[in-house]
Amino acid sequence: MNNNNNDKKTQSREEDEAAIRRIINGDKEAYFILQKKYKSIIASHIRKLINDEDDIDDLTQETFIKAYKAIETFNFNYAFYAWLCKIASNTCIDFLRKKRYHTISLNQPLDNNNPDYFLEIEDNTTLPDLDIISIEQHTILHKAIESLPKKYSTIIKLRHIDELEYSEIAEKLNLPLGTVKVNIFRARKMLQIELRKYASLFDLDKTND
Repeated sequence: MNNNNNDKKTQSREEDEAAIRRIINGDKEAYFILQKKYKSIIASHIRKLINDEDDIDDLTQETFIKAYKAIETFNFNYAFYAWLCKIASNTCIDFLRKKRYHTISLNQPLDNNNPDYFLEIEDNTTLPDLDIISIEQHTILHKAIESLPKKYSTIIKLRHIDELEYSEIAEKLNLPLGTVKVNIFRARKMLQIELRKYASLFDLDKTND
């Protein structure tokens, strides 16, 4: 059984390499073969980092465009799938920077009198070796937000992903402004507690209450 799987992987890689050589030689149609083969796989990879399906579609398309433009730099010592995933991951990092998804803070004590007292996760993703760490941070952060009770995950997303003002959130959720501020504070506190298990990844002090 293992031999059959290995044979299939080898055959798949050889097919990819043949298609890449055709593309490099000017056969644009060969690229559609690779795109059809890997589109759903790359979308699933991006979905681990990004929540909105429209954004996932756009980032999947952008990944294939970038890969096509850089196809002549492909190193045949590596699998095309791994190369494509790296491009997808870097594309997500750029997108997350622009969306300011990483501006939720974990390192400072929360202040109920100042609901916005929430420092940024340090952004070191310009260093290649830290790209993977950044991806892991965002993945864990996304999962932690989704694990919160619905009303708290919703309000965190509205404030820190959609970047709505408190008054806009109050109007959207039909809640008093004071309730919005209290719920945001509680959501952040729960998120901080949830992420303490990843203290080393986020440079978070587990003993800090």
